[in-house]
Amino acid sequence: MDPTKRSNVKPGTFVHIVLKEDQRTGKVTEGVVKDILTNSPVHPHGIKVRLDDGQVGRVKAILA
Repeated sequence: MDPTKRSNVKPGTFVHIVLKEDQRTGKVTEGVVKDILTNSPVHPHGIKVRLDDGQVGRVKAILA
């Protein structure tokens, strides 16, 4: 599934995200989507989401 399309990211989805402070290294954090923060249908760097634990980042992979 394409992580740059908002329609593929839903609350409750298990994803890998890259946090703002990890953008240079590309380190991923995994978690469950709580909120979708990107309003546009497509974003080239990934859809911005908030995880259940409150961390915010852009989706790099959709796992389930």
